[in-house]
Order: sequence, then C-alpha cells, then structure tokens
Amino acid sequence: MEVYKDHIEAIIKDDGSPVTKADFNASEIINRHLSKSNIPIIGEELTEETFDIRSQWTENWCVDPLDGTRMFLKRNDEFSVNIAHIKNKKPVFGLIASPVNEEILFGGPGIGVFITSFKDYNNPSNWREIEGVHFLNNPLTLTCSRSYQHGSGFNYIQILEKQFGELEYLRMGSALKFFELAKGNADLYPRFAPTMEWDIASGHAILKALGGDIVSVSNNKSLEYNKKSLFNEPFIAKSRAFLKI
Repeated sequence: MEVYKDHIEAIIKDDGSPVTKADFNASEIINRHLSKSNIPIIGEELTEETFDIRSQWTENWCVDPLDGTRMFLKRNDEFSVNIAHIKNKKPVFGLIASPVNEEILFGGPGIGVFITSFKDYNNPSNWREIEGVHFLNNPLTLTCSRSYQHGSGFNYIQILEKQFGELEYLRMGSALKFFELAKGNADLYPRFAPTMEWDIASGHAILKALGGDIVSVSNNKSLEYNKKSLFNEPFIAKSRAFLKI
C-alpha cells in the first residue's frame, strides 16, 4: 500500500505483462516466511523449476504476491495477494487478501472458510465463518474480469441464458471475485482467457471448502495444480448452489 499511494512505475516483463516494485517487495516478504516451512514455492515472481524437479514434489505453495497488477496500476483498488497450499495436485488451503479493504478470506477442505480484518487476523474469536450458499441468486449472477467478453464462451452464456433467463454480471479484477463467490453474491466465475495456477489455486481451495469447485470446460473435472504447464485450462468456478444443479 505504500507503493500504491506513491508514484508507481511499471516494468514490462518478457511476456509483455507489467510488474511493479510492490510485486517484488510482496514476493520477497511472503517467500521469506513460507520458506521456513521447507515446502517448495511456485510463484509468479519466482524462477520456475523444471517439471522434472516439480513432478517429484508431493506438496508446494502457490503464490501470487500481487494479483491484478494492471488494476494496481490503474489505481482502481481491485488487486489481491493470493497464497495456496497444494498437496498431491489438489488445493488444500487458500488465502486471498485485499490490501485496500484490509480483509482476508481464507480456508480449505476440513478447515472451514473465514473472513477477518487485517487487525483481527491473529484473533480467531473475531473471525467470521462463512458457509456454502444453498440457493442461486435471482437473476443468476456471474463474476468476471472488467475486460470480459463472451468470445469463445459465447455458447456457454447462451446455454445459461436459455436456462436461467437474463444474467447479472459482477465485473472486477483479480481474485477478489472469490470473495463474491464465497459470500454468495455470485454463482459462477467463467474464464475462457488464459490464467495461471497462482491466479486461482487459493480461490479453488476456498470454494472446495464451501462445497463448490473449479472445473475444466473441456471435461468438467476439477482442476489440478503443479502441472507440467502452469497455465490453467478454460474453467468454470461454481458455487455450491450451482454445483448441486
């Protein structure tokens, strides 16, 4: 937030995406603490290990120190910090922090899901537990990026409209979308454009704990992590209520 309130300079990476001093600072701090666990770390600002090495891992951390760098540069407040714990290719714990709102959403299967403020993160008695929603919104509500266009997902949207009628859209940047899914303000998060594992792994663990899931568009199977390619397939993140249909 110190960087956010100051003059922000973007550095363009080899893949054309921007990065800032805040990305590097957050990465250094998070990795310094997570390294104490002796569990290997996959992260957006870290040098990627070869798959020959990664394939031997039974668990890893998956970190995006600043998800939504473009939103950060636009100063629209829609960025987050994502930390997930992966075991045997499955997300077992996820944490998503909103520095602007000073809120943390976290949890995983067998743990539960909680929201807390930054000031109360170390005081469990003030954590607010969230349970999976049982009913769909009316109208059916999708959360998506601000730049979202139907594109390759047009057929899917048509199917939804035929079944549910007019759809509502909650547009926002970064993994903050999972706050809306967890709170029950959104039913679905469809994503057909490229994303990386660290963009969604934390949200996936949280959704699983709430009875939801993130499934591949191609085969409707739950996504896996620490794959040979760290890119995700096109996916649909579904709330508990939608998954039960």
